[in-house]
Amino acid sequence: MTHVVVAFDDNRLIGDLFGQFDQNLALLERRLGIEAVGRGNQVIIKGGHEGCEQARLALEALYQRLQQGHELHPGDVEGAIRMASTEAGQLSLPTLEPRSRLAFAQISTKRKTIVARTPAQDAYIRAMDRADLVFGIGPAGTGKTFLAVSYAAALLERGEIDRIILSRPAVEAGERLGFLPGDMKEKVDPYLRPLYDALYEMMPGEKVERGMLSGVIEVAPLAFMRGRTLQNAVVILDEAQNTTAMQMKMFLTRLGDNAKMIVTGDPSQVDLPRGMVSGLREALEVLEGVEGITRVRFTEKDVVRHELVARIVAAYDKAGAAAGEAAASTAGRTGDGPTTPPRRG
Repeated sequence: MTHVVVAFDDNRLIGDLFGQFDQNLALLERRLGIEAVGRGNQVIIKGGHEGCEQARLALEALYQRLQQGHELHPGDVEGAIRMASTEAGQLSLPTLEPRSRLAFAQISTKRKTIVARTPAQDAYIRAMDRADLVFGIGPAGTGKTFLAVSYAAALLERGEIDRIILSRPAVEAGERLGFLPGDMKEKVDPYLRPLYDALYEMMPGEKVERGMLSGVIEVAPLAFMRGRTLQNAVVILDEAQNTTAMQMKMFLTRLGDNAKMIVTGDPSQVDLPRGMVSGLREALEVLEGVEGITRVRFTEKDVVRHELVARIVAAYDKAGAAAGEAAASTAGRTGDGPTTPPRRG
């Protein structure tokens, strides 16, 4: 058993740090298997050495957030626990704090500051700073799209880019949007709504509207990217698993000077017609090892929505793996592999 006492200087922040009825301390206890008792401006932590050290790191990181003027939400506490559990795996940067403290990657605009809640989110934000082309791959609810749009909004606000370009394959409409009512914006709005949501959270609504009217913020289906060179911009391709191989190559070769591309998708959620290769899957294979490209993989452990979402993702992954094993076993018993139907004359 290890016994650790963590003290905090500002008594005004203790109530927020501990949470209502000490709910934040209770969450630390449940997640890390330790005992955490608040006494005045101190927390007494008892348990295994590793759990106690992780609890200390998490509490100090949360206290630092409060010192910076941020509010704490349940998701922030969960995020601090995740980060503390994998502190040793954090990417190192010269500006990071000493190893004895957590250093969360973050994205800041005048309206909001987004702090990484999982190690993968931390790596993703750092990757967007370092690389000109970043692939964010993984299940729904991990923050891939939201962080990408937030990062683009922050660069636009700082004047480091001139434009944000948001794209998504409108595969549900077969990329044939002409039959839909309204102008182009009204046609593609339903497919790009998740991108809009992130923009409005990071930027004032009137600024988003002005940006769209002036072309500083552009939203368009993937088909409209052909033939363009995109410069001084952050270009985001969402739901990239629904691109064809040709579309993906076309998109990636649009990259111009002082531009960054962020490609997000979930290879397990392909909606393309049966037999058609996902452009995202092919790109991940073809571009393996190419200098200047970074890929960050998310798992169900990185889901930051309701905790039930992570369990749902894990259940589907398990079922998919079992189905694949069953199919392979059946093929092995019969001696048959995949067959091609006979061609009809």
